[in-house]
Amino acid sequence: MLLFDLDGTLIDSNGVWLEVDRIFLARHGLTYSQEYHDGVAHSILQNCAIFTKNHFQMEESCEEIIAEWMELAKDAYDHVPLKPHVREYLDRCREAGHRMAVFTACVPDHCRTALRNHGLDAYFEQVIYAQELGADKRSPAIFRQAAGLLGVKPRECVFFDDSLTACKGAKAAGMTVVGIRDAYFSGTEADMRELCDRYISDFGEFL
Repeated sequence: MLLFDLDGTLIDSNGVWLEVDRIFLARHGLTYSQEYHDGVAHSILQNCAIFTKNHFQMEESCEEIIAEWMELAKDAYDHVPLKPHVREYLDRCREAGHRMAVFTACVPDHCRTALRNHGLDAYFEQVIYAQELGADKRSPAIFRQAAGLLGVKPRECVFFDDSLTACKGAKAAGMTVVGIRDAYFSGTEADMRELCDRYISDFGEFL
């Protein structure tokens, strides 16, 4: 089973959330920092809101914070491009008969928009949303849960992701892990190379 992250792995969308974070914090007179980046990167919205509210001691509720983020993101996922060589690699995997699924912390509506706009729905037998499971892709337990939903064991999965924390969770669950380079996580490349079973700049390396 080939299990793909979405943001920063299949689509070049991490910049959307970087811009949303910067605009949101500026509106509230707050400063973007590496600590904040590490606290919210690739987390589900509810956990991001809890972290943001606590980190900055904000008066706004988590629901209000999420609503503002969603307003800022708007239709951004109508326009995000694919990462390089994604379609060619998926074509090759489908021709080889590999089972494929998506496991993402992305907002479900945004994920569906991106997959539909790029015509990727047909490649994947299932899309699993961390948001609907109620947890981030940091814990091995959520990867075991995702594998169970797909009817496979973690050791039967190859997981592709650009986030070090997600790769750590998948690796600890027993999955084979392929790290994908993304500029949003450029500071973690050395750790990714050490942790992952393979680390690639883009999917063209598999072609």
